[in-house]
Amino acid sequence: MAATIRDVADHAGVSVATASRVLTGSRKVSPELIVRVNEAARVLGYRHNAVARALRRGRTNSVGMVVPEIGNPFFPAIVEAVERHLQATGRDLFLCDAQQDVEVERRRVLALVGRQVDGLIIVPVSATASRASLEEATQRTPVVQVDRYVDEYPADWVGVDDEFGIGLAVEHVVSLGATRIALVSASLDSSAARQRHSGFVRAIRRLGLPGDTPQLLGSFRAEWGRAAAAKLLESHALPHAVVCGNDEIAVGVLGEFRRRLVRVPEDVLVTGFDDIRFAALTDPPLTTVHQPHEQLAAECIRLLDARMADPEAPVQRIAIAPSLVVRESTGGTS
Repeated sequence: MAATIRDVADHAGVSVATASRVLTGSRKVSPELIVRVNEAARVLGYRHNAVARALRRGRTNSVGMVVPEIGNPFFPAIVEAVERHLQATGRDLFLCDAQQDVEVERRRVLALVGRQVDGLIIVPVSATASRASLEEATQRTPVVQVDRYVDEYPADWVGVDDEFGIGLAVEHVVSLGATRIALVSASLDSSAARQRHSGFVRAIRRLGLPGDTPQLLGSFRAEWGRAAAAKLLESHALPHAVVCGNDEIAVGVLGEFRRRLVRVPEDVLVTGFDDIRFAALTDPPLTTVHQPHEQLAAECIRLLDARMADPEAPVQRIAIAPSLVVRESTGGTS
């Protein structure tokens, strides 16, 4: 039978209240009592239930986070930044991968809520189909969306201005003389894909470029980048520039162009989006739109703390302006 706190108190010759103060650190006690109680706990094999104590206090000092796909290099970067900010306030992060599946996402959300996390950070898989998960979560715990969001749902969100960011990439390649520009991005399931596609179309119109520019939509993966690059080459009308919806797609595009002996940037310019850790290590190094991970994480935690403090506060939506990092894939220097 497991030892109880009363057993520890009896063994140490102190009251239950004193043993509790020592084991929880809730109040100061004399060094001599600390030694006696801790030694009694060691001898008896007592294990304090920190979770139960946290639940009694109404807080677990933990936050849950669900991302669409941990294999996408952008998400580990934002997760690491969020965890650093939480650690600074003595909180832990429980991370779940939704595996690009809204049903898995829902199960992960419910599992985290069931662990009594103090709040939940979610990057929704879908701009529409993730609504059910978000509704269930917000009924039970404070929630903040980061990077992506569910359409027309009143939950706090912070991310970059995707339309503005993709516009930076288009304007950049146009400034270098490109007039025929292809977009290679993901299907319009997520808010990020939708906004980047919309930003591309708007930039093309604003700059007076041909409206029949190629737009290839698949997934945010390198394999799709390779397939899309092959499609562009097979069309026998290689564009002057390829603007990619994220860096992973761009890595695939660069790889396929290199395999087919298409020179970047001499034959075609290539840009990405996210500025993942490996963007500067591609061949050639990738021009891309930089997402400020630390700023996103800081704002995310600020919004979560504000929602925890006042569940009825007005919903906040914060769009941070990204920046363009010019590297050799468009003729810059690394």
